[in-house]
Amino acid sequence: MASGSDRPPRQAPITRLVRPATYVATAFLGLVTLGTALLLLPISRSGPGATDAVTAFFTSASAVTVTGLTSVNTAEHWSGFGEAVILVLIQAGGLGISTGTAIVAVVVFRRLGLRARLYTSTESGNVALGEVARVVRGVAILTFTVEAVLMVVFTLRWWLGYDYHFWEATWLGLFHAVSSFNNAGFTLFPDSLVGFAGDPLVLFPVSLAVILGGIGVPVLYELSRRRRDRGPLSLHTRVTLWMTGTLLIGAALVLGLTEWTNPGTLGDLSTPEKLMNAWFAGLNPRSSGFNAINYSDMRPESWLITDMLMFVGGGSVSTAGGIRVTTLAVLLLVIKAQARGDRDTTVAGRRLSKDLTQQALLVIVVFASLTIGGTLLLLAMSNLDTGQALFEVISAVATCGLSTGVTSDLGAPAEVLLALLMFIGRVGPVTLATALALRQSDTRYRYPEGRVLLG
Repeated sequence: MASGSDRPPRQAPITRLVRPATYVATAFLGLVTLGTALLLLPISRSGPGATDAVTAFFTSASAVTVTGLTSVNTAEHWSGFGEAVILVLIQAGGLGISTGTAIVAVVVFRRLGLRARLYTSTESGNVALGEVARVVRGVAILTFTVEAVLMVVFTLRWWLGYDYHFWEATWLGLFHAVSSFNNAGFTLFPDSLVGFAGDPLVLFPVSLAVILGGIGVPVLYELSRRRRDRGPLSLHTRVTLWMTGTLLIGAALVLGLTEWTNPGTLGDLSTPEKLMNAWFAGLNPRSSGFNAINYSDMRPESWLITDMLMFVGGGSVSTAGGIRVTTLAVLLLVIKAQARGDRDTTVAGRRLSKDLTQQALLVIVVFASLTIGGTLLLLAMSNLDTGQALFEVISAVATCGLSTGVTSDLGAPAEVLLALLMFIGRVGPVTLATALALRQSDTRYRYPEGRVLLG
């Protein structure tokens, strides 16, 4: 008889495997609570008295989830201490979601890679400390390097080009470098970046930072190793780059066409400025929340296009939100396969598993349900029309941060609702993706096939 030490280890329950994702959610909740407490201090406000609890909670949740929705003017309401608190919350939230989801991905893929050996009772233990350390170190180095370069660029531009005092320009450069790379959308200017709509030395660095921050850690890591690894790019990287490029160009073209003659947005700009701002308006709904034109003056069709861009979001394991570009790609590939009558869903010579396609559809359904439910609740709590409510809710769920200018007019219940949606939209996908990836079915039988009529 085999001794106890010779017996194969029992498979860990799914709740234990999903625990890393739970840690991420708990850490974010702790950050939001700490940020709320700090922003409630009288020293955090530029004017007399302290900030009310709902505003502090809303701002803290928006900063930690790197969303960017604000119910007060950041530049006018908060003191230097308050701005510093927001900056730290953005940095902690951005690093947290990048390192947290990357670590969870390491856990998931190690488990999935050993799936076959589970049947021979040789399941591995926890992720090696060295793997986690490399993930955290790599994300931190990338983050601080990009932010340092951006800080120098922004500081020089606002110091030499706009006559800000050097130390004020340095603070503006630091704040906007962190906010840009983390796709947070917070600015220290009363009108976001509208005052720089004609300045490519501001808009293009912000654009580059938003793309780098929102494309995803796996893609950036693989691209950084191209000098050593000469093999083909992974399927994930190829799909992410393809979808990102398509959406960037397509969104700029469509929004440029719809807003070209609108005097409230692009109509009064020169042709080069129209092209630049069409690009900027098409890029930032993918999660950053910056704006160089007033979204409140946009045409309804542009709002709807922006809604769709926010819903999609950016790359996986990034500071971007939404359903992610790879999820959209899988959906489009499924539609293509079904339309052609193909048995398998394929891309670039690879077949996508049924589990993957089902998970993509589930993510879309969950996000759509959150959006519909949140919109109904916001309509009941406010006097917004459907278009405005839908825009605000998608911006919160997708952690984008764009607004039609009505956020500051919402009451406390509506602000709490949006804050909860921001939190769910940020940590929910991590937990959901982990649970789906680690889900295993031990069913050893299948029911007879049945059919229902569709259409």
